[in-house]
Amino acid sequence: MRQRSEAVLNRLLTRRTIRNFSDKPVPKDIIETCIKAAGTAPSGANHQPWHFVAISDSETKRKIRIAAEAEEAEFYGGRASEEWLHALAPLGTDESKPFLETAPWLIAVFAQRRGGEVVGQDKKNYYVTESVGLATGLLITALHSAGLGTLTHTPAPMGFLREICGRPDNEKTFVLMVVGHPAEGATVPKHALIKKKLEDISTFIE
Repeated sequence: MRQRSEAVLNRLLTRRTIRNFSDKPVPKDIIETCIKAAGTAPSGANHQPWHFVAISDSETKRKIRIAAEAEEAEFYGGRASEEWLHALAPLGTDESKPFLETAPWLIAVFAQRRGGEVVGQDKKNYYVTESVGLATGLLITALHSAGLGTLTHTPAPMGFLREICGRPDNEKTFVLMVVGHPAEGATVPKHALIKKKLEDISTFIE
């Protein structure tokens, strides 16, 4: 058990969010397997209130980039508070999002307000945000374990993704995952290497 837990930790310690992607192709079946892994996540009443739209089509990625950059321009141009912009500054982000076209895959994760444990049902879903968050975490872990880089992209608002992906009104975009191989020479901001220690993130009551 110790060996397995340490192996998982050591693997995840190598995970980094990247923003410079290569256009090197990633086989579809690898993305399918990682989405299957995400679908094993626990969920409220086992309703599995998530839907993953995996996109490799260049025209669709172009549409997403144009829409996302329009929202981001407003965000950086006045919508975001000074405190928020100050927090983002060490990461060097701005409204330019070329990775949305360069990366071989985008995975839009949608949260479903209604559904059920069987497709076609129309029941109220419970703990939707928590459930989809857990599934997204497993998706990131699966993609990293497969040797792929990821970026969790959250332009706000994200309603355009539902329209572009053809998803129903009862779904809300949760996150847009950018997936692929790091570009040659890709770097990570020093700020992103800061990780809190165990004693800072946990309390043990024994």
